[in-house]
Amino acid sequence: MGLCDMLREKGIQCFGPSKAAAIIEGSKAFSKELMQKYGIPTAEYKVFSDADAAAGYAAHHSLPVVVKADGLALGKGVIIAKTHDEAIEAVNDMMRGGKFGRSGATVVVEEFLTGPEVSVLAFTDGKTVVPLLSSMDHKRAGDGDTGLNTGGMGVIAPNPFYTKAAEEQVMQSIILPTLNAMNAEGRTFRGCLYFGLMLTPNGPRVIEYNCRFGDPETQAVLPLVEGDLLEIMIATQAGTLDKCEIRLSDKSSCCLVLASGGYPEKYEKGKLITFDGDVEADCAVCIFHAGTKLGTPDGSEFVTSGGRVLGITAVRDTLEEAVRAAYAAAERVHFDGKYSRSDIGLSALRESRLKNG
Repeated sequence: MGLCDMLREKGIQCFGPSKAAAIIEGSKAFSKELMQKYGIPTAEYKVFSDADAAAGYAAHHSLPVVVKADGLALGKGVIIAKTHDEAIEAVNDMMRGGKFGRSGATVVVEEFLTGPEVSVLAFTDGKTVVPLLSSMDHKRAGDGDTGLNTGGMGVIAPNPFYTKAAEEQVMQSIILPTLNAMNAEGRTFRGCLYFGLMLTPNGPRVIEYNCRFGDPETQAVLPLVEGDLLEIMIATQAGTLDKCEIRLSDKSSCCLVLASGGYPEKYEKGKLITFDGDVEADCAVCIFHAGTKLGTPDGSEFVTSGGRVLGITAVRDTLEEAVRAAYAAAERVHFDGKYSRSDIGLSALRESRLKNG
């Protein structure tokens, strides 16, 4: 909405992209067209502003097919349709039913990609770019990547599927070309640019961009950044990121999301949240509040107020230890309808064991 532009006009320093640069997340149609124009690998797609045309195209697309609302939809605007009826229903919900308001007036219909997903957060001042440790989000609501897409049910970092070879390929074919493309379009990006990637059999592909820290990836990745975050933020805006030392931990982290039953669809609010003792201190974890609010004026109690209620992050020497610690802490948090996936980090642990023999 241009908040950073307004603040800068008043002489107030802030961390984040301009409105012109933020369109890379604000419009999926823009980002897809940017990638096509500059040869950045992504899924094959078409953009539609006419519901009949979109439904007709989706009805004959190979399956599965992905239908995306063009604008922001709180992480819920992506439907992976396994049948043509589901694809048509998604188009109708977005374009005719107004499910996501103006965000769904235009839709992107694209091919379904397969392979491990990788999230990469990167600091950039428009000239220098510094990727942070990779992570793996778990978007589907149910175990085994079943159910509806959510804003994220849990994250591990670093992502064992993101090898050194993949990292170098992504830097050369996706990250640097994206920054150069935004510069060429007069939309220089300064801040944190999020790359949602798929490591397909044909190489890395961009699934989406975010113009900010991704949630819940940030809760897993930022605890692995050593040093002063404020210094990094200032450097991205001052154009001095090349002179800023960013050190990354050699530990692993896991962020487990505790959600309200029924999320990402209907769920109840106002459920009292209780903790068995001082969970953060006792379990050496950090609990991030998301869908909560104060239940009493003195702040002694919290109640649920959203779909994703809490994120519990554990940092340990190994990924296995981090996952185990996050789940152990979660058992000491209680609210009516509490739900979490039971397999966060499972595929990553299997891959780590394979790599380590």
